[in-house]
Amino acid sequence: MRVLAHPAAPSAIDLRARAHCVDCAIRQHAVCSHCDVDELEFLSAIKTYRNYRPGEPILAMGERAPFLGTMVEGVASMSRLLPDGRRQVVGLLFPGDLVGRPFSPVSPFEYVAVTEARLCAFDRPQFEAALRATPSLERRLLEMTLDELDSAREWMVLLGRKSAQEKMCSFFALAARRALRLEKRDPIDGMLVVLPMSREDMADFLGLTIETVSRQISALKKSGVIELIDARHLLIPSWSDLLDAGGGDIELY
Repeated sequence: MRVLAHPAAPSAIDLRARAHCVDCAIRQHAVCSHCDVDELEFLSAIKTYRNYRPGEPILAMGERAPFLGTMVEGVASMSRLLPDGRRQVVGLLFPGDLVGRPFSPVSPFEYVAVTEARLCAFDRPQFEAALRATPSLERRLLEMTLDELDSAREWMVLLGRKSAQEKMCSFFALAARRALRLEKRDPIDGMLVVLPMSREDMADFLGLTIETVSRQISALKKSGVIELIDARHLLIPSWSDLLDAGGGDIELY
């Protein structure tokens, strides 16, 4: 994934979109999941939808962010850029995840759309005022923050202690789980997984080279842990075999 030094305007900002929050497909996973009808009415009034193409920046590191947002569709990456141009992907954001940090107007990370992405964006000052006045929003934000902290600790284990094969299998398990989360389904044997990113982006995310990613995919295919359909689709014949090859299950929210 290319490094973008300056943010660009989103491909489209739909100022007229006013789909009601009560009907939102991802609300149960979003920061507004505990809100009552009146609170949802307020959020509906201050939101806009922003659409992004793959590779398009959402927020640049160090940018003063005028909005916070919830991922509605697609996948985005969260990265830290080093002075010499190197980059470490520190997280992936899926539908329901929060983009940006409340009460911290300067973005500490770079957010980039990995796929076609749609963001439900809230004006920062208005959303922060709502957080101060709405216990249900504060409670849900705390829950999401603790889940993210747990995931970060699990990811430290993965990056620091797991082999290349284990990293790849854990990534496939993560992609499967997050894809099924909105449908409230558990992974099963024989399921099809859509990979949300290219091999180059996987390498950045897992701290591997693209050559290692390609070798591991070939090895896992040969051993029968996965069946590769094409560059972005794979089949998991046995969920337990995938977890075993990944060094055991990990909880990534």
